[in-house]
Amino acid sequence: MILASASPRRSELLGRLGFELEIVPADIDESRIEGEHPRALVQRLAHEKAWHVANGRGFDADGLLLAADTIVWMGSDALGKPHGEEDARNMLRELSGKTHHVSTGVSILAVQHDGKVGESSFVETTDVTFCELTEGQIAAYVRSGECMDKAGAYAIQGTGSLLVAGIAGDYDNVVGLPTNRVVREMAKLKINGGTDLLEQLLEERNA
Repeated sequence: MILASASPRRSELLGRLGFELEIVPADIDESRIEGEHPRALVQRLAHEKAWHVANGRGFDADGLLLAADTIVWMGSDALGKPHGEEDARNMLRELSGKTHHVSTGVSILAVQHDGKVGESSFVETTDVTFCELTEGQIAAYVRSGECMDKAGAYAIQGTGSLLVAGIAGDYDNVVGLPTNRVVREMAKLKINGGTDLLEQLLEERNA
């Protein structure tokens, strides 16, 4: 499968499921359109990334391509990756004691038996509630460096989990890709000859 993303977290999540990946990042303009809702943004970007790679590179032997884009947001404010330590501290102050949203747009392209390309696009959103953080806790986490290349300035799969009071929704989505729904959407596209994809992945764990 072609993964149109350079995210090591997405690669790891899909690798755990047994997918063999060819990494082909999509080089597109990811600017947000004025007034665009964060969920609409990630859905649009995932779709554009998928077709950018499909039109430029084509498909791998299995005829499957996946693109995704993730955003951390509250209200109309989107929190990207921090530009420096002060920016990271400000993001964590903003998240402290509040519930924010993590939305991932996903676009899956699959070559069907008739040669046509089927697409499944969706957005998965998980709500994440932060603990009340002290200035000392924020400073210590920023010094760890873990936050510097993460949207929202934290990594829930790392020591950033200590900042989180709870989540509502898909945990993997916060890491970078909602794997549960991805597998089910792939199954709807009838890849692998129409076999039950989830059953196949589970069986491979027994091999």
